[in-house]
Amino acid sequence: MVTTRLPSAGFSITIRIAVTADASSIGRLTTCVGEAGAIVTALDVVDSDPTHVIVDLTCDTADAAHADQVVKQLEDQDGVDVRKVSDRTFLLHLGGKIEVSSKVALRNRDELSMAYTPGVARVCMAIAENPADARRLTIKRNTVAVVSDGSAVLGLGNIGPAAAMPVMEGKAALFKRFGGVDAWPVVLDTQDTDEIVAIVKAIAPAYGGINLEDIAAPRCFEIEARLRELLDIPVFHDDQHGTAICVLAALTNALRVVGKRLEDVRVVVSGAGAAGTAIMKLLLRQGVGDIIAYDRKGALHRGMPDMSETWQWLAENTNKAGYSGDLPGAIAGADVFIGVSAPNLLTGDDIAKMADKSIVFALANPDPEVDPREARKHAAIVATGRSDQPNQINNVLAFPGVFRGMLDVSAEAFTEEMALAAARAIADVVGEDKLNPTVIVPSVFDQRVTPAVAAAIRAVVRGTPAPQNPAAVPESELDKAPEGIF
Repeated sequence: MVTTRLPSAGFSITIRIAVTADASSIGRLTTCVGEAGAIVTALDVVDSDPTHVIVDLTCDTADAAHADQVVKQLEDQDGVDVRKVSDRTFLLHLGGKIEVSSKVALRNRDELSMAYTPGVARVCMAIAENPADARRLTIKRNTVAVVSDGSAVLGLGNIGPAAAMPVMEGKAALFKRFGGVDAWPVVLDTQDTDEIVAIVKAIAPAYGGINLEDIAAPRCFEIEARLRELLDIPVFHDDQHGTAICVLAALTNALRVVGKRLEDVRVVVSGAGAAGTAIMKLLLRQGVGDIIAYDRKGALHRGMPDMSETWQWLAENTNKAGYSGDLPGAIAGADVFIGVSAPNLLTGDDIAKMADKSIVFALANPDPEVDPREARKHAAIVATGRSDQPNQINNVLAFPGVFRGMLDVSAEAFTEEMALAAARAIADVVGEDKLNPTVIVPSVFDQRVTPAVAAAIRAVVRGTPAPQNPAAVPESELDKAPEGIF
């Protein structure tokens, strides 16, 4: 039975196979894998003798069960001996994904004397006399803590700090790859709000910024708010603000494509947790026409019982008509659907009832709120969070550049003005001449994105006009020598 889910590199496997050495043996292997619904991405001969060939066959599958199915179908073939199966994702994570490396060589006694004792004492005293110098004379200048309690990891739920580590390592790797920012995972074995705030406050002197990650709502709102009050470095909850920035950037360009204005559209947001709340607040700040917020308890509306403080605020500032029905009813006639919730909540028929030239952002991962293939039959523009679909809305478009810009100018806080500036910068990277229904956001590998976002953030902090061509501005100022130290 062939899977209906799409294969992806996230479930890539390499199978070592011994097969009889005849002219058609390799072809039979690739045919078998294709008939099982997988995609062959590589085939390497690793050894041979007069009767057998040993090959490593690499293929993308849809999930773990599908991978097992592919292996089973190969094992059932005559003349095929499956020797070993390697999950390439697990291989990539062996020993972790990041490491610490020294910026100084320490090749001789002179260098050792400057980097450590006795020379380092002079630098310590300089910082003691002027604590602000820590931003220029230590790793604080370019270092971010990626903090999580493991309570809301991806779509996996409350899996704890140890299980959250691979995600936090990955986040740190993305910071370095896309923003040149040194980031380090800080996973906490507590989900007590007071303890988390106290721990982060205590470790903050070593960092130039705090990136909160995968902390469950509504606790994440209080943690962020309290840390912002306590710390003199930026506190950024990526699940909230990174997602909101990228969604606003994508929506800005999507509306350009369909010829609608934000102030004229009605938006339905499925999921009123951390991401959904931040998205709605940023859209309201930008002047959206109207929003209906939908969550497990239904559409948020005035008079709804048992609402949290956050939901109460949303109910009072959205849903002008007081709609209280189900999700399919909410999107009927709506211009935009934004999903940050759960898979398979809607069908193509539901999307067909939206307004003309509708926009669908189904961002639940790995399975979106509606099948993108069905949504495209009716919506003008469809985006997901998946890398194997067009219009991937991915937070890596935002957070490396946001922190790059904040660190460059020693920002003390992240603001809503920065969020709006970052969204504009991301949207403008695409360019009016490049926009179309399948290209509303730049690629995560577009080297112009981080410099553009960083330049926009620096302009906000400095109170200067936004660069006319922000993508051309150098992404880092870290190569500038510190002034006034010696």
